Amino acid sequence: MSHTPHELSEEFPDAVQKIHGLNASDAHFAKLSDAYHELNRAVHRAETDVEPTSDDHMVEMRKQRLALKDEISAYLAKSA
Repeated sequence: MSHTPHELSEEFPDAVQKIHGLNASDAHFAKLSDAYHELNRAVHRAETDVEPTSDDHMVEMRKQRLALKDEISAYLAKSA
């Protein structure tokens, strides 16, 4: 299996333990994390042509991934 870039552990290397803890204890954070993970995998499959998609759809998925990442980042900062 190939490496999927942009995993949360790579995006927030200093917050890996906090991410694991919040995934276990906070349902809203877990939902955000799962949504990010699913979308990130979809983007990776599209980028590697495993599941090709239109350029417009690719751009939209990347925007959604960035919005989720921003929301996760804010959540991590708030729970510091």
